[in-house]
Amino acid sequence: MDDSHAAAGSSSRRDFIARLGGGLGGIALAPILAGEAAGAGRRELDAGLHHPARARRIIQLFMNGGASPMDTFDYKPELDRLHGRMIGPKEKPEGFTAPAGAVMKSPFAFRRHGESGRWVSSVFPHQARWVDHMAFLMAMSSKTNVHGPGSYMMNTGFTLPGFPCMGAWISYALGALADELPAFVVLPDPRGLPYNQKGNFSAGFLPAKHQGTLINAASPRPVPDLFAAPKYGFAAGAADRDSLALLRQMNRAHADSHPADSRLEARIASCELAARMQLSAPEAFDLSTESPVVRRAYGLDDPVTEDFGRRCLLARRLVERGTRMVQVWSGPQGATNNWDNHSNILTELPAIAASVDRPIAALLGDLTARGLMDDTLVVWSTEFGRTPFAQGSVGRDHNGGTFVTWLAGAGIKAGASHGRSDDLGYMTAEGQTYCYDLHATILHLMGIDHTRLTFRNAGIDRRLTDVHGHVVREILDV
Repeated sequence: MDDSHAAAGSSSRRDFIARLGGGLGGIALAPILAGEAAGAGRRELDAGLHHPARARRIIQLFMNGGASPMDTFDYKPELDRLHGRMIGPKEKPEGFTAPAGAVMKSPFAFRRHGESGRWVSSVFPHQARWVDHMAFLMAMSSKTNVHGPGSYMMNTGFTLPGFPCMGAWISYALGALADELPAFVVLPDPRGLPYNQKGNFSAGFLPAKHQGTLINAASPRPVPDLFAAPKYGFAAGAADRDSLALLRQMNRAHADSHPADSRLEARIASCELAARMQLSAPEAFDLSTESPVVRRAYGLDDPVTEDFGRRCLLARRLVERGTRMVQVWSGPQGATNNWDNHSNILTELPAIAASVDRPIAALLGDLTARGLMDDTLVVWSTEFGRTPFAQGSVGRDHNGGTFVTWLAGAGIKAGASHGRSDDLGYMTAEGQTYCYDLHATILHLMGIDHTRLTFRNAGIDRRLTDVHGHVVREILDV
């Protein structure tokens, strides 16, 4: 590029940012301009840290509460034959909320779909049409039957709090694909946060700036306080820029004197990102620009699917614009409105399943139509499964013994399947995988060797997969 044109471009950007009404533009100017040089280095990482990457971005769909495998994707005809028989454990296993009842068949009809002949329950008619694009881990296991530890395990690789989640590790390793949006965005259910609250999105001992950025997609202002309210006329112009510049100088001095504490550094980084988002966020979050066809496909015209559909559509828009990972949560913590179907699987599961099924299918179709599936990975997951034995009369209890995860998109062998649960869907039978293996596989697709992505904490080289994990090559097309 000609030097005079480069200088003119930098000057015009500097003038534009200086005129921003929100006031943060002045303090963020230097990092923005410096980021132009750093961005080239970060883009080199898109090829992968340790080997060529197949996936550049991830959308994770997390079904909070423990989605029942034998009522969704893991057909068990043996449950029909043994229905009503008391053959479960005599003593209440740890983590069960009640003693095991009689074997309970699925109340939902299953049939085969696609060329792969994948069995899918009637609760997922829309996702069933995409099974030939998915790869299934049919023998996932957890070390716990308790929601909090189970959710920690699936997100961080540990059952205890204090460890970084997968999104934080990916942000730490690769950063965002663009400077104007966060690297790791979380779209929680507007009815409430999941078990562990924000602990599932934590950066743990990694620098705090890598924690998930929570966006309330149901709010008219998904990013609050991005711009000053009109009544605060003083929060603009040269006076505000000067005061914020002084504040930034003071913050930097404090951060330099406390190098072991990353929180202030993260606060400074968030302010700088907020300034950049004044340019990018209004357009990124404006779903009205989508065509009526796209909006209907995601179910924005139906109160059943409108919320999850909006968040799936927003996830597509964010990864399209440079966010590295987006997590979309279905269900808050608690005993209702999620996948924790203790009381009545017949009435509870169809409602929550219907809220996500059409939007997920639309997301897969939209990503495919836009050519984004070539380098985008979509992951459907939950913290554990449910028991094949009734809880009460028609509910299902917690079960870490086996559950299902599926993946689609970049680097995935379409229609593949790995592992098998036993005939009841109570424990794994072969090909058992844990969160460590799922995380290792996802990192591998991102160009990262999970054994080499480490961070020294308290004298230990920590990693997302702890001392475990292997890449599940059976579901990869490489």
